[in-house]
Amino acid sequence: MIQSINPYDETVLETFQEHDDAAVDATLTRARTAQREWRRTSLTERQALLRRLASTLRAGKQEYASLITAEMGKPVTEAMAEVEKCAVNCDYYATEAERLLAPEVIASNATHSEVVFDPLGTVLAVMPWNYPFWQVMRFAAPALLAGNTAVLKHANNVPQCALALAKLFERADAPAGLFSTLLVNASRVQRLIADDRIAAVTFTGSTPVGRTIAAQAGAALKKQVLELGGSDPFIVLADADIDLAARTAVKARFHNAGQSCISAKRFIVEEGVADAFVEAFVTHTRALKMGDPRDTAVDVGPMARNNLRMELHAQVHASVDAGARLRLGGAPGEGKGYFYGPTVLDRVTPQMAAGRDETFGPAAAIIRCRDADDAIRIANDTVFGLGAAIWTGDVGRGQRLARDIEAGAVFVNGTVASDPRLPFGGIKQSGYGRELSSYGLKEFTNIKSVWTGPAR
Repeated sequence: MIQSINPYDETVLETFQEHDDAAVDATLTRARTAQREWRRTSLTERQALLRRLASTLRAGKQEYASLITAEMGKPVTEAMAEVEKCAVNCDYYATEAERLLAPEVIASNATHSEVVFDPLGTVLAVMPWNYPFWQVMRFAAPALLAGNTAVLKHANNVPQCALALAKLFERADAPAGLFSTLLVNASRVQRLIADDRIAAVTFTGSTPVGRTIAAQAGAALKKQVLELGGSDPFIVLADADIDLAARTAVKARFHNAGQSCISAKRFIVEEGVADAFVEAFVTHTRALKMGDPRDTAVDVGPMARNNLRMELHAQVHASVDAGARLRLGGAPGEGKGYFYGPTVLDRVTPQMAAGRDETFGPAAAIIRCRDADDAIRIANDTVFGLGAAIWTGDVGRGQRLARDIEAGAVFVNGTVASDPRLPFGGIKQSGYGRELSSYGLKEFTNIKSVWTGPAR
């Protein structure tokens, strides 16, 4: 049984039966059959589908946003933005399709060579709950544009979102089997990966689960893209605009109740401005409104599941026990709902739980450093390497320091965010492979060399 539970009031919204083996088999067969036809469609037809998807997303924005809010607690304004971002992503790939998939011609006097990008087949997407529409459409738009089909195994706490995504494709008049949703438990993923009808795997989620997915896909010799955990540093140097950095840092930490791989998590601040930054950070955090995520004035909703809330609480208090100073929050909300008060920890060290592990929730860890070199050292002293931010009044210096950060993306004087135009992904235990941009599009293609000699 798979249950949809509202994290705001803990009510069971709906209960679903898992898809049985016959349903799974039929879904995989339809996806493979559809892909054999889809790969032969013109680029114009694929572009048209993406434009219809964008239009359908915008037409159903309120419906989809309400569903996201109900199933995982995201404030409705953020959920609306998530749906719009999905539409923007579809628009981008529809507009840029010819450029992104154009063959690369290798000039020669006697021969003609080119590199072409053929689809791999059906891609299995094992997706998380924290951005239940965006994570899926981020992968699906480029994968389908390239001629693949997709089978989604979504997180089991967002089954209604999973089914709504399949319905989205129906509404957009996608060919049958092009995009399918399976409601199955995690224990059945290995069989899906091993199935000959699956050509490749994409996974977004925790690092421990990513290791398992990687091992299973590796055993089957199937291409995989992994976007895993993160403990993103947000470096504030002494010459930065401290209040602007603090205001942005609060948004970067508490968006989606801090439940994002690329949320800023470790705030590494030069000692000379640390007190001012902490005071500004606490002030702006106090101004956040926590409550019913359906209320457009609410900034922070509940966490998605109670076990996640308790894990965060344990990390916070393990850090306090180790010497961190609790400046704000540090306690679960009272009454119904999986709320956790926005929390600020000062004088965290890299050895503490909040400075070492991924904190997936509304808790910020502030680490003080001596100077820029010390900040870079601390930023890189982690098993993760997803995103990072550097705040400084000297943009050129920030760009130079960005090259020393071990991460898939570094934002200078900005908040780390995914953008269809830029490759997205990590290094170290944050995963490998890329999504978005031309790089993400080509992850699930056969990069094929075609050499042609003179006619004889």
